[in-house]
Amino acid sequence: MSEPIPLDLARLRRSCVECSLHALCMPAGVDAQDLAHLERVVPRRRPLARGDVLFRTGDPLGAVYVASEGSFKTVAVTPAGEEHVLGFHLPGELFGLDAVGSGQHRCEAVALSDARVCELPFNQLAQVAAQVPSLQRQLLRIMGQSADLDHDHVDVLARRQASERIALFLHGLGERLRRIGRPADDFQLPMSRDEIARYLGLVLETVSRGFSRLHEDGVIEVRGRRVRILDARALQAAASGCEGDDLPPQRRRSPG
Repeated sequence: MSEPIPLDLARLRRSCVECSLHALCMPAGVDAQDLAHLERVVPRRRPLARGDVLFRTGDPLGAVYVASEGSFKTVAVTPAGEEHVLGFHLPGELFGLDAVGSGQHRCEAVALSDARVCELPFNQLAQVAAQVPSLQRQLLRIMGQSADLDHDHVDVLARRQASERIALFLHGLGERLRRIGRPADDFQLPMSRDEIARYLGLVLETVSRGFSRLHEDGVIEVRGRRVRILDARALQAAASGCEGDDLPPQRRRSPG
């Protein structure tokens, strides 16, 4: 096992500017005593290659994680080897919380690209949070965001129309990118079409057709994994199942 890397706050401020946990070490209200508490939580920056598994189903809870670079997917694998994608985790988003209740991970996390992850030892994090109220509030907020993502996934799967699921996915991804300070209307998808299909409960061909339709209708522009949102209002309307009423006449599809 590698030795923990001492916490360098100056380097952390530079490298984790997009992290959802950045407010834990950078807020103006944190005094020297609180910083001393925070220094006991030692992020270990681990490099991973695309396809590397960070944790597996059944692994004990040792830490929660934040990707400082790259993105991850969490998946459940059936006994037959079929993979169901449960979520995607962008830089700065906390994940690994699935093990907090039972003490064991109920899924596995896989790097979608070359990545670097901060490990936040859970026991130490909980101890420090009990002593630093601002840290505790931040952790509760982030756990709430994680629950929101789970709810959003249920909402996606509840949509009957494939076009709604695809539009809702793209709209939600853009909003999450905005939250971590990245462009919400022009981005590179970290995941493949097949992984999107497994997340949305669709087949690959349906997702490809859905992207093509949004492209042809002038709602988005797609080039490989590059997506530009050209008409955010139309995308939101499509996500709500109201595209026929809300799209401008030139962007409505004729029946048949």
